[in-house]
Amino acid sequence: MTSGSSIGISTMKPCCRILCNYKSPSIFGFSPTKFSDSAIMGMLSRSGHHKSTHCCRYNTCDTQVAGYINVIKPNRRDFSVSGSNWGLARDFSTSVCVNIGSFRPRVVSLIPHVASDFRNQSTSVDSHAHDTSFEKIYIQSGLNVKPLVIEKTETDQSILEEVSESNVNLDNLKDLSENKVQSKVSEVEKEAWKLLQDAVVTYCGNPVGTVAANDSADKQPLNYDQVFIRDFVPSALAFLLNGEGEIVKNFLLHTLQLQSWEKTVDCYSPGQGLMPASFKVRTVPLDGSNEALEEVLDPDFGESAIGRVAPVDSGLWWIILLRAYGKLTGDYTLQDRVDVQTGIRLILKLCLTDGFDMFPSLLVTDGSCMIDRRMGIHGHPLEIQALFYSALRCSREMLIVNDATKNLVAAVSNRLSALCFHMREYYWVDMKKINEIYRYKTEEYSTDAVNKFNIYPEQIPSWLVDWISEDGGYFIGNVQPAHMDFRFFTLGNLWAIVTSLGTTRQNQGILNLIEAKWDDIVAQMPLKICYPALEGEEWRIITGCDPKNTPWSYHNGGSWPTLLWQFTLACMKMGRPDLAQKAVDSAGKRLSLDKWPEYYDTRNGRFIGKQSRLKQTWTIAGFLTSKMLLENPEKASLLFWEEDFEVLQNCVCMLSKSGGRKCSRFSSRSQFLV
Repeated sequence: MTSGSSIGISTMKPCCRILCNYKSPSIFGFSPTKFSDSAIMGMLSRSGHHKSTHCCRYNTCDTQVAGYINVIKPNRRDFSVSGSNWGLARDFSTSVCVNIGSFRPRVVSLIPHVASDFRNQSTSVDSHAHDTSFEKIYIQSGLNVKPLVIEKTETDQSILEEVSESNVNLDNLKDLSENKVQSKVSEVEKEAWKLLQDAVVTYCGNPVGTVAANDSADKQPLNYDQVFIRDFVPSALAFLLNGEGEIVKNFLLHTLQLQSWEKTVDCYSPGQGLMPASFKVRTVPLDGSNEALEEVLDPDFGESAIGRVAPVDSGLWWIILLRAYGKLTGDYTLQDRVDVQTGIRLILKLCLTDGFDMFPSLLVTDGSCMIDRRMGIHGHPLEIQALFYSALRCSREMLIVNDATKNLVAAVSNRLSALCFHMREYYWVDMKKINEIYRYKTEEYSTDAVNKFNIYPEQIPSWLVDWISEDGGYFIGNVQPAHMDFRFFTLGNLWAIVTSLGTTRQNQGILNLIEAKWDDIVAQMPLKICYPALEGEEWRIITGCDPKNTPWSYHNGGSWPTLLWQFTLACMKMGRPDLAQKAVDSAGKRLSLDKWPEYYDTRNGRFIGKQSRLKQTWTIAGFLTSKMLLENPEKASLLFWEEDFEVLQNCVCMLSKSGGRKCSRFSSRSQFLV
């Protein structure tokens, strides 16, 4: 069936409804085709589907659809509109492409002759706010896009087989390196795979994610029975590394559909492009029926979360996972879809919007990432900046470059350059840099100031002086005017290694520090989310006396096994798999016995967290992913980034070189090429 003859509702399988209330005008410039309930049921009836006690349907009333492309053959996209650039093959005549081995050609340089005026050199996309091609990339000839229908292909491997004690056969797990059967799978791994399978959530018969925790003994699951975007990433990688891509594809497309729905807190809506923190599959009565039921997706954009904070990291993780899906499956048709390209662009537009901030780093509030409670990370926290940098690099790989996107691609490249310099220059500390800060002059007012953020030397904490190793260093947690957060945040530092946000020397310094301070950061259960913990009066002021973030618990110095997979990836990139293996072996001795907790407490990670959920899915998935990465180094290499020298050379500072005003990045660039 071609797109031209499709009627928008699949005659093979009914779609499902997304629970939302979208009242705003169409953001894409068209209104979706609307069907009455009777019309829908009539079509389903003609195709052999009748009302039952449990059915699924798509509610087209007051909703927006993020596009549809039915891929019939691997190299064919069934989306074509007369006169549309999106229906044509890519034209790389003005770009440079590279094809290394079996890798897919990707754009590695910008289209020449991009306008060179000041606004076009900005790292923001606000200067192109009136570019109607961005908002109307779907509407050529008034096209009405069909709703999302995910169809299984013959090569898709379902992960929803009934699992019972009598038929579990995890010895047949695939080794993707040679597509052979693994000869040895430990009992712990078998248990982990069983638990991961049990955590799978289905939506209208298709797998769409995994719940955060799946402990049947937990009588108050709160929101742990939902599918979180950030939590699903290690699960997705485990499935992808095991050759199971269907659940990841479904997850990416369904969360994409949730992206642009209206979300409000106190009659205020956040920016367009926001991804939900989580979603839940609910079964509700079918409209107009007291007997029939339907499944709906109910997203949470932060309006129900503790603190009511929008999840900044969800969209960044979504982009990162989209790239990983293409790299590990070889299926790049997903990221080339119109709706997916639009999703990337909406996230980027939200992140690159001009504001009052003077820094290239992303300004966020407390609780907007993995640390989703008040922990004093508001401002420009390291975790968000590392994920932001990664998402920008992913986007530059995946965006199709044409007249409608060249300005956005230029803004992405410029922001990458500015952010890379900013993080390497101002967030990095080692013994040399701490000595410089110790001798800082303050109250400097000039463009040539050394102490640009007016940091007072007294801010250097006493614990840091004796803690940092001679040959180690790390990226601190935050930099703002008159404030440096010297805490070591593990996720941000590991992701700085994975993405090459740090230089080779800096990346080596981070692993050197972790190895030297193994008992503090890894201890008996990898890995501390941050070090050290806030205690005493500092804990009361910064956390607001949070009873969950007490010292050495939860976000305040607790140990999180899910960080294993990121540690493993960072170690493998830097040629230190021995460190990763040591951490995985340490975790493997306890996780199963302790029933796979969410986190551990105490300075050494000896106790199961006092409020820790058991059978925590991303703990399970993090362990499995780490094991498979160590066994498949060639797959691990697809998930990290090497240094991008084009980013380093792309200085977009528009300050005049005359009159004592100069770009500090020119004078500092050489030391960052190490």
